[in-house]
Amino acid sequence: QVQLVESGGGSVQAGGSLRLSCAATGDTHNIISMGWFRQAPGKEREGVAAIQRDNTMRYADSVKGRFTLSRDNAKDMLYLRMDNLKPEDTGMYYCAAARFSAYFTASLYDYWGRGTQVTVSS
Repeated sequence: QVQLVESGGGSVQAGGSLRLSCAATGDTHNIISMGWFRQAPGKEREGVAAIQRDNTMRYADSVKGRFTLSRDNAKDMLYLRMDNLKPEDTGMYYCAAARFSAYFTASLYDYWGRGTQVTVSS
């Protein structure tokens, strides 16, 4: 089992920045993929950024150039730096982990955090 806890969400104005953190504990050596997803009210959950064990990263087109993934393997931490935030970035952000290659296919992820809220005002 793997437990994921997100932090770092908040309320910012458009153009602002936030850094989300995801702390992973448990059987993290089994994890191949980790990702960030978000869900806005009334919308489906969508993949934002994902990273594989070999450090291959993928970003959603809507966040390319604005969001940056990083991680600290020694601490089992995953980060998402979000710059130039827009109102459409508003939503609950979830950290997820998978035992296989998953990228943005939510159904392939085995473990999910409870989420951290990001609100961007115009």
